[in-house]
Amino acid sequence: MENLMDKLVALCKTRGIIFPGSDIYGGMGNTWDYGPIGVEIKNNIKRAWWKQFVQCAPNTFGVDAAILMNSRVWEASGHVSSFSDPKMDCKVCKSRSRADELIEEFCEKNDLSMDVEGMSNESMQDFINAHQIKCPKCGNFSWTPIRQFNLMFETSRGVTDDNQNKIYLRPETAQGEYVNFLNIQRSMRAKVPFGIAQIGKAFRNEVTPGNFIFRTIEFEQMEHQWFCKEGTDMDYYNEFKQKAFDFLLSLGFKAEHLRFHDHEKLAHYAKCACDIQYLYPMGWSELNGIHNRTNFDLSAHEKFSGKSMSYLDPFTGERYVPYVIEYSIGADRLMLAVLCEAYDEEIVDGETRVVLHLHPSIAPYKVAVLPLQKNLSSKAQEVKDMLSRDFMCVYDDAGSIGKRYRRYDEIGVPYCITIDFDTLEDDTVTIRDRDTMQQIRLKISELKNYLSDKVNL
Repeated sequence: MENLMDKLVALCKTRGIIFPGSDIYGGMGNTWDYGPIGVEIKNNIKRAWWKQFVQCAPNTFGVDAAILMNSRVWEASGHVSSFSDPKMDCKVCKSRSRADELIEEFCEKNDLSMDVEGMSNESMQDFINAHQIKCPKCGNFSWTPIRQFNLMFETSRGVTDDNQNKIYLRPETAQGEYVNFLNIQRSMRAKVPFGIAQIGKAFRNEVTPGNFIFRTIEFEQMEHQWFCKEGTDMDYYNEFKQKAFDFLLSLGFKAEHLRFHDHEKLAHYAKCACDIQYLYPMGWSELNGIHNRTNFDLSAHEKFSGKSMSYLDPFTGERYVPYVIEYSIGADRLMLAVLCEAYDEEIVDGETRVVLHLHPSIAPYKVAVLPLQKNLSSKAQEVKDMLSRDFMCVYDDAGSIGKRYRRYDEIGVPYCITIDFDTLEDDTVTIRDRDTMQQIRLKISELKNYLSDKVNL
């Protein structure tokens, strides 16, 4: 759809989904605030993920690790020495871009095949110069040389200038799962294979254009680490690739809008790695990653901490450091993909109807309760209060019933319940389906069961 991203940004601001960060001060680049509607959608996405990968998953345990960690954690993980991006500054407009992304976008526009992941800084510089790739902001070709920019935010712990220690805002949540491997294995009497999952904030000093909430400096990750024995790792790797794909399908994604992208250039610790990409308005881009990290992470923390991270198999007596299969997905990137997938425009009675076809389980409200007239508000409020014990509901008596239907179509509410004068006579209501716009009559006493069958994932 033409200008989909612009339409989404406008819809999100006007309908209370997502606002620019620090808006009254002119904003702050790559930061966004979730409004009343957006926070419900995002929380529902996180609940759906947690249900799938923790609640309904075998031998999996949740954690909520601290954002600030001992700085040795990031030395062990390699982030202090090598967590950086290749950046270039435009000499004309002073904007900063990632060299690899400039090349990827150029190749996609010109139907070229290029392994950008495997290119050195020198190779990227030569390619950009040879093809005269211009600044996406001002259109000029005038770049500084490529430099590596560290992505971690630094801060200091200590109350006086001469008594401060450098610490970092975590750039990923995974290390909180690795350093708690022993704690969880012992306290929960967990036997390998088992999983540790977490949803939490991470921070990266991104300065390139963000494409709305696709790339932000503060974001939430939903991560699952599966600890297993070497030799079983590839089976679990392939299993989690499929589980990750199936989860997206369960949220209503079309299979043709998703694809696997196997990494050709691997990190030094990885045995194999794969992204699931989504067809965003700006093109195919990473939505989540699945990685076979071998036993690098636990071995590194064993080396740096001096604590044994090995597991003793109670059945065989064998002691080993487990391999890790990591599945990581950004809640914000998934939120953006959900909005892109759900957005639609239809012509109804000569007018454009904007609708978010959100899966009912992740819709911000499951029901909008609408009295036909304000003098029916008492009965409508009674119905709303009854349903609110089980579902997120909204009450609205402002404007014509048609305008109210459109209002809730725009934020993805799957069902509208209309209270009319017949309700006072026979305790029935009209319930309208967002997607089909069809209406049926139901007893108030039947509403809970009807909605329960419809809105649960």
